[in-house]
Amino acid sequence: MTTQATAISQNDMRKLLSAASPDAALLYLYISGGNRPENAEADLKMNPSRFQCAAATLRQLGLIHDDRPSHIAPGERPSYTEQDVRDALDTDWSFRALYGEILNLLGKGSLTADELKIILGFTRYLGMPPEVIAMLVSYCKERSRQQGKLRLPSLRTIEKEAYAWAERGIDSVEEAVAFIQAQNIRNSRMGRLMKTLQIRGRSLTAAEERYAQSWLDMGLEDDLIAMAYERTCLNTGGLNWAYMNKILQRWSEQGLHTAEEVRSGDHKGGIPRGASGELGAAELEAIQRVLREG
Repeated sequence: MTTQATAISQNDMRKLLSAASPDAALLYLYISGGNRPENAEADLKMNPSRFQCAAATLRQLGLIHDDRPSHIAPGERPSYTEQDVRDALDTDWSFRALYGEILNLLGKGSLTADELKIILGFTRYLGMPPEVIAMLVSYCKERSRQQGKLRLPSLRTIEKEAYAWAERGIDSVEEAVAFIQAQNIRNSRMGRLMKTLQIRGRSLTAAEERYAQSWLDMGLEDDLIAMAYERTCLNTGGLNWAYMNKILQRWSEQGLHTAEEVRSGDHKGGIPRGASGELGAAELEAIQRVLREG
């Protein structure tokens, strides 16, 4: 295992801290140090489950590249018949169990033939394990609740999310857990941002959400966004998304991610680590020890 000097950007560090996963942070440092991911389990003394969870967290945070092939086959989606559904219910005990689980989650006594065809597509076409499908349905149900919707999500709505999961490579419990945790963190930050911008009683429009998400992706802290909002209101008389976005883009390009950095004129883009701005081998070993003990 090599321990070469490792530079860590503020944005990456914030993502790691928000995930609150010592294993993910350790794996990130290991890979960033020039080590091969396939050797991580042995070198870091992680069992397969811990490694998969850590890797899934880094993928969902966008900190490692996901080069796995897509689970969605090219061409048109297959068309299932009612006989396909009956055969699955008669011969596949896991499909029967999944059917019962979905009924329970959605509070239904039965599903229509078309709804069952959708579920069959989850298992056969998308290749999702039953436990991941159950997590998908629970996720969609909770998202509807948080959005203040009175009705539970339809199978068509869940199907759209299933394809989004498949595109992201969410095909295991570990990947699903990492994605849901990342979404919870995002939703929490988005809620704080809306409070800062004094947006109440409504959801963001698609355009507004794109602005807000871009600010989160830049790694900007809440206090910096609040400062930009104050300056926008002073200069334009209220919330002007395009004007505020220009302020935040300029600060981000200057390497400023907190209000304190703007006030102090600190233009450093990374986390200072001595004169070189990098982690030395001794510091890297110390961090790894702490993470192992965590």
